[in-house]
Amino acid sequence: MTHLTNSQVDISVDCVVFGFDGEQLKLLLIDQKLPDSGNLNPDLLQIALPGDLMNAGESLDACAARVLKELTSLEGIYLKQFYAFGDPNRVSDLKDQEWLRSFRVNPERRVITVAYYSLVKMDDYVPQASSFASNAKWIDIQDVPELAFDHNDIVDKAIAVLRQELTTKHIGFELLPEKFTLSQLQTLYETILDKKLDKRNFRKNIKKMDQVIPLDEKQQGVLHKPAQLFRFDRDANDNVKEE
Repeated sequence: MTHLTNSQVDISVDCVVFGFDGEQLKLLLIDQKLPDSGNLNPDLLQIALPGDLMNAGESLDACAARVLKELTSLEGIYLKQFYAFGDPNRVSDLKDQEWLRSFRVNPERRVITVAYYSLVKMDDYVPQASSFASNAKWIDIQDVPELAFDHNDIVDKAIAVLRQELTTKHIGFELLPEKFTLSQLQTLYETILDKKLDKRNFRKNIKKMDQVIPLDEKQQGVLHKPAQLFRFDRDANDNVKEE
């Protein structure tokens, strides 16, 4: 049996960054850039997750932070490892090889990628593309097209993890403004879970959470009847209030 050596495989990091605009769950994607040589047909350019090979002496976490800063200008955001993808053929498709030959020293080398996900408040970050990304943009999760490499599989896995941790770890609150309404919260849950939730039962369950704090404030500047605002207290006990 022939074993892989370090010179025969590369390690990369890909980042799945989710945002929420109040109505839709969004995904941060980049457009691949034409090489300076111009020897690549523009029709072969694809949309992809922000990702890159790990540098020598670089940790995975440091690589993830660098990838986002270099390709999208985002920095200082929380990133969490959630899965590794190691299919031997994950970067060997012809559509991917054409682009890789323009930007990689060893385009045909096997690549194992470690995937990270992040949840950001979209108002706090304005992505700007650089390096080998020509554009960085938010796309509705329902409208994600065919992506480069195996990035659709990575996105699907990230959504599955997001759905699992939505209720167990309450991570959805990371996508909301500091002060939010229960309608905004329910819309977020419905968008992530891709299903409608009963309004009465949802609000009843949310109000049982010690971490959801009602405020003596209401929405301002809205055309409809202003709704009460709430905030999420991460330091509160993760208990459910008894009625």
